[in-house]
Amino acid sequence: MTNRSLVEKAIKKAGGAAALAKRLGISEQAFTYWKRKGRIPSDRVIGVEKATGGQVTRQQLRPDLYPDAAR
Repeated sequence: MTNRSLVEKAIKKAGGAAALAKRLGISEQAFTYWKRKGRIPSDRVIGVEKATGGQVTRQQLRPDLYPDAAR
């Protein structure tokens, strides 16, 4: 799954971009920028993971920072 599709999945699971942005305490415009870029900033991946109930994990969003321990 690509980073952009993971961001899209996070949006869906959180109830929309506005809802996810609100949970993260950021503007919807900031989140739209991340979506366009296809990458969630390192200091926000845990918040996204929590906002999606763990359905989009930090390992999926930023494998460069959170390698999968099962590998």
